[in-house]
Amino acid sequence: MGERLLGALEAGGTKMVCAVGYGDGTVLESEQIPTTTPNETCAAIVDWFAEKNVEALGIGAFGPTAVNPASPRYGQILETPKTAWRYFDLLATLSGALGIPCGYDTDVNVACLGEATFGCARGLDAVVYLTIGTGVGAGVMIDGKLVHGMLHPEAGHVLVTRDPRETLPADESGCPYHASCLEGLIAGPAIKKRWNGKSAGDMADDAEAMDLLAGYLGQALATYVLCYSPKRIIIGGGVADHTPIVPLARAKTLEALGGYIVTPELEDVDSYIVNNSLEGRQGIMGCLELARRALES
Repeated sequence: MGERLLGALEAGGTKMVCAVGYGDGTVLESEQIPTTTPNETCAAIVDWFAEKNVEALGIGAFGPTAVNPASPRYGQILETPKTAWRYFDLLATLSGALGIPCGYDTDVNVACLGEATFGCARGLDAVVYLTIGTGVGAGVMIDGKLVHGMLHPEAGHVLVTRDPRETLPADESGCPYHASCLEGLIAGPAIKKRWNGKSAGDMADDAEAMDLLAGYLGQALATYVLCYSPKRIIIGGGVADHTPIVPLARAKTLEALGGYIVTPELEDVDSYIVNNSLEGRQGIMGCLELARRALES
């Protein structure tokens, strides 16, 4: 094809997804590497990409992580529960070993970038991407730029009001930091804790359970509408993919907004709050875009 070969790395707490492709989003090949110790994992990643002769690498990392290039910790994993990875310099390790330009951001920011570049948010300059799985993460794009700030958005931890039907104790949730944040009440650990080890997919046909989860999601989405004013909200992750909470949360979002915001987007809420569009490849495709930008900068 004559195109420059690029590398993409979705660096997750459980697995590292390595891929090669082109700047148009084409993915040629991918492989998963288990996330073990930093040295062992990075050695395997470097070996894999070195064999492919990629010209640049885009990295989307689990967080919290330092994504501001001006930060002295830029490229490091920060206060993660995976203690061996705390303050490990992922970016410097990989870029130094491979000797190629590297782009670096959070895993959810690159998913947001993938949808905005190749997916259902293509052409939009204000987008929120939310992933709901083992945790809840948010990637935010404003004016065509991924939001960083002092760290990066942690909108999965916005506080929500507990539903009177909630059965989790008032001081307990699936989040070790907050008793009533979105992640603590809607992510996988909360679902298992609340419903005796069952997964989200196991509860998908339980109308009351889905209404409970959709209510929490709707509260958070209303907050994102008010704070970020996105032109589209895209939701991925295992909980969203295997249950009907996204369509159910549309009405809950409008209810939480109470008619205060009136826009064409909200009038067509079915097209405004949507499931992800790239069959789970939005993160890798966003990493390819990061790599393309790193190569051209």
